[in-house]
Amino acid sequence: MKLLRLFPLAGCLVLAAGCVSTQDIENLQAQLSDIQRQMLQMQKQAPSKQEVADLESNVGRQMQSLLKTEADMQVKLQDLSSQIEALQAKLEDTNYRLSQLSQQIAATNQELKDFRSQTAAPAPAPEASAPPAAPPAAGGGADPKSLYDAAYNDYLKGNYDLALREFQEYLANFPNTDLSDNATYWIGESYYRQRRFRQAIEQFDAVLTRYPRSDKVAAALLKKGYAHLELGERSQGIVQLQHVIRSYPTSDEAKLARQRLREIGVDAG
Repeated sequence: MKLLRLFPLAGCLVLAAGCVSTQDIENLQAQLSDIQRQMLQMQKQAPSKQEVADLESNVGRQMQSLLKTEADMQVKLQDLSSQIEALQAKLEDTNYRLSQLSQQIAATNQELKDFRSQTAAPAPAPEASAPPAAPPAAGGGADPKSLYDAAYNDYLKGNYDLALREFQEYLANFPNTDLSDNATYWIGESYYRQRRFRQAIEQFDAVLTRYPRSDKVAAALLKKGYAHLELGERSQGIVQLQHVIRSYPTSDEAKLARQRLREIGVDAG
């Protein structure tokens, strides 16, 4: 466009050649030649339509490649997220199973301790002339040791409803024996095994208030803490477990309390 505008000017200059010098004409021709060179150079430097089309095609291919890569990455991220969720679910299930196993171990330890305490006491020798005793009937004439043993055996067999009734019968007839605290505790354990956690807590509290010097106090505190946690009462459960650790630091119950606190993310001290 610049060159087209220059041609009329050049024509005017030619018409006016009669009133200019030869030097002026030569200068004008030199300027025109320089302008032509500049135009040729600009034409050479400017990209052709084919080059522009090739560039656009190349950019398009690169964009498609980037979009495909992004889509692949999103698929991989979704797959990785699904795997992480599955692993988290498995971890939670494992933690729950470990917690249940810890509770079973604690109950078994208590059962073994109770069994040892029973076997350590000498059994009364039967009278020579007495016939074999029949199983005691319910009521005031029942033998306390036989009634307790029957209830405890039913508990060990998993007959928790029957064990509950028998332990309650024992306490109703013999509220102040050496085994009354044990009977109260095993009522709480029977409720706990049936997942009747509120009733279990009441029985464990009965052990703590009625028999503060009992060897079942630490176990009652521990299982009371477990029951609160099962009910979703986290703060109450933590308090009970920390009480076990402070009051009975070297006991098996304290070890179990520390383990359970670690499982729920609490510093056991």
